[in-house]
Amino acid sequence: MPDDDVVGVLVVDDQAPFRSAAAAVVARTEGFVLAGEAETGEGAVRSVLRLRPGLVLMDVRLPDISGVEAARRVAGARPGTVVLLCSTYHPDDLPTEVATAAVSGYVQKAELRPEILSWLWARSRRS
Repeated sequence: MPDDDVVGVLVVDDQAPFRSAAAAVVARTEGFVLAGEAETGEGAVRSVLRLRPGLVLMDVRLPDISGVEAARRVAGARPGTVVLLCSTYHPDDLPTEVATAAVSGYVQKAELRPEILSWLWARSRRS
């Protein structure tokens, strides 16, 4: 991203309605801009390499590779990229591999709003 004060966000989800909703949250969040969208885990990895976003909002379940595996690949390819998993799962019901994933946090899709996005970003930067 050209401006170091603006965080580019890649939204990864196989469902267009959620990508649109997440893009709207990003647009309403000060200091964030939509860098792009992807529908698959493989597409996410390619998009991270091409777009170099600071933050990836990634669904847990994707049609090719899972969001967890995609997060691992993103971490290997671009270690400074922050990945936040998003899903409809209750945190207690997340797949067990999430615990070992290279992610900075998790948010339920219904809870994603500007103040949560800002808080998760700030928390990930302190870690």
